[in-house]
Amino acid sequence: MSHKLLSAALCCVSLTTLAEEATTPTVESPYTASAELGMLFKTGDTSSADIKSGFDFTYEVDDWKSTVTLGLLVKKSEQEDENGEEHFITSDQKWTAVGQTNYNIDTASPNYIYGNVSYEDNRFSNFKNQSSVSTGWGRRWFESEKATLDADIGPGYKRDVIRQIDVQAEQTKSAFIIQAQALYKRQINEHVLFKQLVVAKYAPKADENSTYKARTSITTKLLETLQLKFSFTLDYNTDVEDDKENVNTETAMTLVYSF
Repeated sequence: MSHKLLSAALCCVSLTTLAEEATTPTVESPYTASAELGMLFKTGDTSSADIKSGFDFTYEVDDWKSTVTLGLLVKKSEQEDENGEEHFITSDQKWTAVGQTNYNIDTASPNYIYGNVSYEDNRFSNFKNQSSVSTGWGRRWFESEKATLDADIGPGYKRDVIRQIDVQAEQTKSAFIIQAQALYKRQINEHVLFKQLVVAKYAPKADENSTYKARTSITTKLLETLQLKFSFTLDYNTDVEDDKENVNTETAMTLVYSF
């Protein structure tokens, strides 16, 4: 009899524990992060190695949301020197850093104020580096079960360092800008996510450089924390040297690990 009572008591304790676990809400971490890496190696008539990596970090709690995005692109190509020997040299190198913090004006409202900073160092472009800071107002213009659209606009300040060339010393040009950006996200299905980002930094004066960026990406889930990402990026500068292109594009395929 005592064995039966003991078994019944243990069953009750187990059921009570399971019920408490089922009713206890899961607390989500305010931090989310992901890292991506892609590589391309070529051999044969020409040899080269490309490495693309990135890191995204998001912190969201109450009315605050902060994001940091880092990116690095390095390309090394095999070239022949004056002695006929072949060496790998860096033929392309760019790294970027973008940070933004949003504060919701009202919990029940889709409006927010933001602060944004960005920096880009491009070893082989017309600009040695480009940086900007901006603040203003934004809003979630659209939200459904599968899609969102956020956009913001505000005044800012931009600084471009123009690379030294044979007939021209290094220059620094600064300008007040109007920055506008929009981010559209759509969950196509359980495994596929589409993103479209557009950023414009418009300098009102005619002789100042304005920049425009558009990035399209499709991410496919392979495992719970591993995704395959396809992306296309377009960068446009209105004022560049004669031997440089106004438009630069980048097409990439990378693996993304979320944690």
